[in-house]
Amino acid sequence: MKTKKGTSQELTRGGIIQEAREQFVRNDYRQVSMRNIAKKLGCSHGAIYYHFKNKAELFYAIVEKDFTELNQEIDDIVNCDDMDDNEKLYNLFLRFISFGLNHQNQFEIMFMIRHAEVDSLSQQSASLSYHKFANAIQQMVSQPIAVKIIWSAFISLLGFVSHYRGYVNSFKEAEGAAKTHVLFTMKALIDS
Repeated sequence: MKTKKGTSQELTRGGIIQEAREQFVRNDYRQVSMRNIAKKLGCSHGAIYYHFKNKAELFYAIVEKDFTELNQEIDDIVNCDDMDDNEKLYNLFLRFISFGLNHQNQFEIMFMIRHAEVDSLSQQSASLSYHKFANAIQQMVSQPIAVKIIWSAFISLLGFVSHYRGYVNSFKEAEGAAKTHVLFTMKALIDS
């Protein structure tokens, strides 16, 4: 589909998702409309409906893409043969923080935007990602860990990213504090 301005730029799902992501981060979910996204992209809102049946489906496409990327990070660590389990756990926690601080807009959409119309969809992706995270931890730790302890570690990492989000531009700026926090969280998890 071409934009209504007659340019040769094709309207793609990726382009729509990128513009929608920016609008969802800048505005409340209710304030974003397919019409506003189309206006910014220079196309009719019907062109967007060709790719997405409604705003909730578009939002879910954004969240699903982001969780796929985070899940790949988890898989990369779990499948790495160059680290022992302790190093994997350290890197799992550090990569979670790094992902959050290097992709702050994505992180906000994944974990912080809530709206009744999309909560069930985004919570499903979040739940699957959390289970992948929890299973990875169980594989890396020699003794069984209670689900509530793993959940506490997850919330601790989430809280770290939430605290630094907006105050730093990237993980690099908070790397020292992140490493200290990861060691603290690992100790709490293993000593539980």
